[in-house]
Amino acid sequence: MNFDLTDEQTLLKSMLRQFLTQRYGFRDRVVASRCEPGYRPEIWRAFVDELGLPGVIVPEVHGGLGGGAIEQLVVMEEIGRQLVLEPVAETVFQAGWLLARGQGASLALLDRIVNEGLIASLAIGEPEMRFDFEDIATCARQTDGGWELDGRKAVVIGAPWAQALIVAARTSGQPGDGAGLTLFAMPADAQGIALVPYPTIDGRRAADVVFSGVTVSADSIIGPVDGGLDLLDELRDRALAAQAAEAAGLLDRLVSDTVDYCKQRQQFGQPLAAFQALQHRMVDMHIQVELVRAAAILAAARLDAPRHERAAAASSAKIAVAQACRFVGQNAVQLHGGMGMTDELPIGHYFKRATQIETEWGSESWHVARRNRIALESQAA
Repeated sequence: MNFDLTDEQTLLKSMLRQFLTQRYGFRDRVVASRCEPGYRPEIWRAFVDELGLPGVIVPEVHGGLGGGAIEQLVVMEEIGRQLVLEPVAETVFQAGWLLARGQGASLALLDRIVNEGLIASLAIGEPEMRFDFEDIATCARQTDGGWELDGRKAVVIGAPWAQALIVAARTSGQPGDGAGLTLFAMPADAQGIALVPYPTIDGRRAADVVFSGVTVSADSIIGPVDGGLDLLDELRDRALAAQAAEAAGLLDRLVSDTVDYCKQRQQFGQPLAAFQALQHRMVDMHIQVELVRAAAILAAARLDAPRHERAAAASSAKIAVAQACRFVGQNAVQLHGGMGMTDELPIGHYFKRATQIETEWGSESWHVARRNRIALESQAA
């Protein structure tokens, strides 16, 4: 398999890295995260107007650039390396991917993402559930003009910034049933939607969202009615591949910053980097980053493979990411000493994002169980 980037992919990587290096300073990021609205709208606007980022994986028929899994990998690694606040993964690679599989209202929202920079968030998780989509309880009842939604969603990343929401709701059956889930796209300011916003530990914003008699049209449905579980499973695998690429960039920055610090910090009359035991520890950190990068590439390469192959690669990537985030993050903080726990250096901020990544889209233990289940299903087939 050829892992070399094409000329177009190399150009995309170079352009995004140059843009973020020149215009996404760490101090500006910290200030933006602690003020309203919690991100930098001018940066998001530049992503749209100057880089065309929201359309990178949107099919050309819908006005996008027609990229795929490798373009997602390239973009998300740079997003992680610079610790970008703006909801690139949520809007571009999750909501955008879903909306392209819709109709009417969904395609209109997709066009606004590509051309206007509309921000979209996914309202999937709920207070009473963990990581199994079958436990979704938010209900949608069919009416004469469409559908009416009631329920609660928890920790919807980017919701305070969003102009559109994609909501997973139950159109039949009971929580715990595999069938009966449907995806809906709707404006975030639709009547009956209430948000309780708050900051997350990694400097971003999220909200708990309450739906009280929210009405949507029939053409707001994405995918088949009652058949949304397969779409949600594929969405999870694509989100995990993007997350692995983000983690590769983030952890690489943690390692490089730690190495630079150890070259400067003096102890017993010599740099910390001169101590062999610490050299070994930094090499182990670097190995973890390379394992994550390899897992991210494999997950991206398997996104269009049969379901079992795709899911096994995605869960394997998540396991590698969770282990590496914990190992690299903790060692980076320890090697920085007390400075590693302060807000003064980037290290603490990167550590918080690495900690958040550990459980986004499922914990390590959940994915170990999922991968084992997939292996058994493959053997039985």
